[in-house]
Amino acid sequence: MAKSPPPPIDPNIEDGDERGFFAEQQGRAVGPADGEHYHGHRDRLRARYKDNGDAALADYEILELLLFRLIPRRDTKPIAKALIARFGTLAGVFGAPLPLLREVKGVGEAVALDLRLVGTAAQRMLKSELRGKQVLASWSSVIDYCRSAMAYETREQFRILFLDKRNALIADEVQQTGTVDHTPVYPREVVKRALELSATAIILAHNHPSGDPTPSRADIEMTKLIIDTAKPLGITVHDHIIIGKDGQVSLRGLKLI
Repeated sequence: MAKSPPPPIDPNIEDGDERGFFAEQQGRAVGPADGEHYHGHRDRLRARYKDNGDAALADYEILELLLFRLIPRRDTKPIAKALIARFGTLAGVFGAPLPLLREVKGVGEAVALDLRLVGTAAQRMLKSELRGKQVLASWSSVIDYCRSAMAYETREQFRILFLDKRNALIADEVQQTGTVDHTPVYPREVVKRALELSATAIILAHNHPSGDPTPSRADIEMTKLIIDTAKPLGITVHDHIIIGKDGQVSLRGLKLI
């Protein structure tokens, strides 16, 4: 008996993409219970969010609401829970590097990119809160922005916030990216860039991928060297913030500078 030809491949399913992973098995009939299981759940979750706002939902449920649109043909609760379990929080999910996101079963290139896009949008929103405002009067916004930008990076970054004479943000730049536990910092380059931007003050920030934001002796000595280099040129170093997944510390707050 001749075999029937295989069903046509859906051209909208990309090879290797999570939508291919979640496509219904070829030739498998989908019963009403399959659709009712997750479509009914989606409707109920949307209704809870609409009626009660985000306070009515757990973090994984917020993530589910987003994944509904990214993975339309499958129950996304297991993926949302797996992402939270892997990265700890929503911020951890949205800040996770693409290769790590793709390690979670069911998350392919497209979904990983979309999750990172959400994280980028959040960073831009937080940064916009600093533009044109006196940064020292919006310190919680500075911390929120630095955490969103750096807390979940897998390599150390050295970031500088450049301020004008009103302490308003001029620019925010990553000057150096290093290894998992070290970033080379050159005080002359820091001061040179501040002069190029006509900045009169700066805030230093870097992350500890280990998660522990406790400053090292090298962190403290490097900060003091930047202060000593910048001061004669009329540039003030307001603070050095160290960011980790477990929190953040301020060297000025610790009276280390």
